[in-house]
Amino acid sequence: MKIVIDKSSDGVTVKEYLFKTLSFSAAAVKRVKYREGGITVNGESVTVRRVLRDGDVLELITEDTEDDENEYTVPVDLPIGIAYEDEFVTVVDKPPYMPAHPSLGHKDDTVANALAYRYRERPYVFRPVNRLDRDTSGLMLTANGKVASGKLYRSMRRGEIKKTYLAVLEGAPDETRGRIETYMCREGDSIVKRRVCSAEDDGAKLAVTDYEVLGVYGEYSLVKAVPVTGRTHQLRVHFAHIGHPIVGDSMYGSASGKIGRQALHAAYLSFPHPETGETVSLESPLPEDIKRLID
Repeated sequence: MKIVIDKSSDGVTVKEYLFKTLSFSAAAVKRVKYREGGITVNGESVTVRRVLRDGDVLELITEDTEDDENEYTVPVDLPIGIAYEDEFVTVVDKPPYMPAHPSLGHKDDTVANALAYRYRERPYVFRPVNRLDRDTSGLMLTANGKVASGKLYRSMRRGEIKKTYLAVLEGAPDETRGRIETYMCREGDSIVKRRVCSAEDDGAKLAVTDYEVLGVYGEYSLVKAVPVTGRTHQLRVHFAHIGHPIVGDSMYGSASGKIGRQALHAAYLSFPHPETGETVSLESPLPEDIKRLID
């Protein structure tokens, strides 16, 4: 990776540049600084204390190696849709019932396994930028490298990555457009389940969701939902909170004989490309099981 330093970074150290400009984690900085020839300025090996000047050429060896790989992410040939792909990012169109990464009981049936197989000809590290629940389908952004990952996480913190979901609800909200704004925290000792809570509760975080009703289909309604914040299970908790849980959501509503999962789909995604800065906008059509609910 080669970078020409401009006036905005004149006078900062390499360490400051890696952390603040490239959003490297502490572990990523250690990996590059301890690699032989990992950091050079104008062709000369330097330490992270080197002060950068306008016009300097900073080069970093950031490619993943076999040492970076997770031994528990086994490459497995699994069917998975790819909505966008280049050397910097891969956007998966995730099917329902597929977890994002390996866990107890899911060692070889995840998005991570599928991508490890897709990129099996080179060292591969799974770097999800946004995760989807096992039973939520749709667009999921992953980074193909340390630098792209850092830039995308910075974009996420700035609110530059936009996500829109489609969901089928039990019944229909009274207002065709609305905003749900609450605080959320963990449910008891659970590491997974969340609940609406007061601002004073331990771990309380503000959660904001905008929604629009697109249509009413008998006992169900189809809504477009935009999570302004990104809390765990935010949409599922919020729609249950207003009395219209997502159809099939057994955790926050009730299971349905018409669909085997929560009817939630990550349908739209836009993000600034980590290399070019240009906006990438993608769309994923409703999967068949959700279409059957409203058809």
